[in-house]
Amino acid sequence: MASRKQLKPIPRFKAEAEERAFWESHDTSDFINWTEGHLGFFPNLKPSTETISLRLPAGLLAELKILANKRDVPYQSLLKMYLAERVAREVARESGRRTSG
Repeated sequence: MASRKQLKPIPRFKAEAEERAFWESHDTSDFINWTEGHLGFFPNLKPSTETISLRLPAGLLAELKILANKRDVPYQSLLKMYLAERVAREVARESGRRTSG
């Protein structure tokens, strides 16, 4: 039987940033035996959200509700989808501008 690797103790961290910096520069296999890991399942985990108040022109809101109704989704969900797509596109465009310029 092969000898097991002696694992190092995981240090205690004072802040999340300190822990993040540690794991960015250390191999987890020195600290954790991944062969003994188990698949995690978190059915009730939801991304954190923040409530905002947004004023939209009545015509724009009406059009959004019509589009959402055609897709059989709540208009708030469709609005979040549209915003996420546009933000992702803008971020990609900005990052492309930084790397090519």
